[in-house]
Amino acid sequence: MLRASILPNYATIANILPICPSLEGIAGYHLGRQIHCYVFRRADLLSEVTVINALLSCYLRVGNFEGAEFLFRNMKSKDLVSWNSIIAGCAASGKWLKTLDFFREFTKEKMSGPDSVTLVSILPACPQLNNVLIGKQIHGYVIRHRFLHQDTSVINALTSFYTKCGNIKEAFHTFSLTSNKDVISWNTMLDALAETQLHEEFINLLKVMFVEGMEADSITLLAVVRYFANISRMDKVKEAHGFSIRSGILLSDTEPTLVNALLDAYAKCCNLNYANRIFESLSGNKNVVTCNSMISGFVNYGLHEDAHGIFKRMTERDLTTWNLMVRAYAENDCPDQAVSLFTELQHHKMRPDAMTILSLLPVCGQTASSNLLKQCHAYVIRSFLDDVYLVGALIDVYSKCATLGYAYKLFQSSPAKDLVIFTAMVGGYAMHGMGEEALGIFYHMLELDFKPDHVIITTVLSACSHAGLVDEGLKIFDSMEKTHQVKPSMEHYACVVDLLARGGRIKDAFSFVTRMPFKADTNIWGTLLGACKTHQEVDIGRTVAGHLLQVNANDIGNYIVMSNLYAANARWDEVLEIRKSMKTRDLKKPVGCSWIEVEQKKNVFAAGDYSHPQRRMIYETLRILDEQNKELYQFCTLFFPRKVKA
Repeated sequence: MLRASILPNYATIANILPICPSLEGIAGYHLGRQIHCYVFRRADLLSEVTVINALLSCYLRVGNFEGAEFLFRNMKSKDLVSWNSIIAGCAASGKWLKTLDFFREFTKEKMSGPDSVTLVSILPACPQLNNVLIGKQIHGYVIRHRFLHQDTSVINALTSFYTKCGNIKEAFHTFSLTSNKDVISWNTMLDALAETQLHEEFINLLKVMFVEGMEADSITLLAVVRYFANISRMDKVKEAHGFSIRSGILLSDTEPTLVNALLDAYAKCCNLNYANRIFESLSGNKNVVTCNSMISGFVNYGLHEDAHGIFKRMTERDLTTWNLMVRAYAENDCPDQAVSLFTELQHHKMRPDAMTILSLLPVCGQTASSNLLKQCHAYVIRSFLDDVYLVGALIDVYSKCATLGYAYKLFQSSPAKDLVIFTAMVGGYAMHGMGEEALGIFYHMLELDFKPDHVIITTVLSACSHAGLVDEGLKIFDSMEKTHQVKPSMEHYACVVDLLARGGRIKDAFSFVTRMPFKADTNIWGTLLGACKTHQEVDIGRTVAGHLLQVNANDIGNYIVMSNLYAANARWDEVLEIRKSMKTRDLKKPVGCSWIEVEQKKNVFAAGDYSHPQRRMIYETLRILDEQNKELYQFCTLFFPRKVKA
């Protein structure tokens, strides 16, 4: 057209500009700039609002927000399309504050009020900025203008606004008053009810949807599948799966979202066989998300070898894939493989995120590797990974690696402490029997008006138990419902039993167990039996053992504790009877194992194992230490006989 010397007019430019964003790479951006330059040289085009609006929309769609804003600010005359373009562009780019600022400017202009496009663009910004007031004012404006109240897209946007603000009641009220609902209206409401786990309301609304003759689409089924997966209703997942096949939705759905949701649902409902069948049926249509869904299912059930089989066959992997595999090995006692994968993902130019480090941290705890832990911490600092769960996990693992000083420094340096971080620090002190320090952190948390939950109360009760602070522990237990409105669970009762038992109050502990509102489990009876052995309470121990063997007759530890209790009181007939019972049930004590890290190398020691390459030096050192201890004892006996006797 240009070569034929035919002069383009405003319609030509307005029609050609929308093509630019659809071009590959930055070609669209450059072509848009060239057309802008051409318009700039033509005064007749520059004065056309339609042309400038088309340029504005083009810049916004190619991501040149600065250019779009400059163009908008310099427009001689703006119409409703101009304002809608800039507001919608800001919202699409996630620039929520800018969206709201432009909307406020627009309301001050002497123009006709906002239309449906304006409102649909501005409403998503309100929950993002936690600005409920603006959303409600828009709702009032909609009610006052009948043409807007009859616009389904506006009502859907209002319903979505209320659901995202957590006001389900108002969302349902808005939805109910809509006379011309479309499938988006139903999907928005169903999704909100599923998210808030309102079971009865979700089922009833789904039934009404079908009664009113509304056809479900892939989004409807996605909400249904996810909802029933979360409540482990595999029968309903199967119904949804069957419906999606019969209605042709699963076949016509080119996006794998519904397939991935079904994979995830079957995995959550403990049916990996179904999940795997769907996965294998996809043949060449598997993408990264599909493979990740299947890997996640295997990982959640500890099948790390099956997960690794899919991982090896993947031609394309994202960070989620690597994170899942690191977690799989970390959770299945394969620390070396987890560390190897962590190193490998960095060689593939992947940048580990907070989830990667959270997946790797259990390895540091399992191997007691303070060196690896410090490397993870250093990476967190260098990468500015600001995550409270990550800080809490680091504090927890530093405590497990016996570097409590680092844990406390990290706790002190955390500017925004929350319940997770306080719980981690209390747990660290509890782990090392430092009850007073744990109580100090707990009471400091209460002074800062943090409301304790059942986890931190369990942790602080455990700290009191290990430090012998019986009265303090009982005081905290009594305050749970009275002061903190936290109902005690079986775990809290178990902590109190341990607290009394460790403090030597065996009869009180046994009496407490018999008065519990729950039926005591294996852990509680096991704790009490161990205390009976420590404090030589043979008669109570026999009663406790009877209860324990009724609950769990195959735990060798219980038999060994009872045998030792009888042996300490020279009741050899009972010892013989316990050992016969162990032999009859074919129970064997597992081999003891420990390890230590020296110069960044892990050394493993198992009972009866003499394979360590430096065993001669180790045993020689132990012999020397043993002799020195004997010499020290003899010296103390000779010169300080009273203290040694005490």
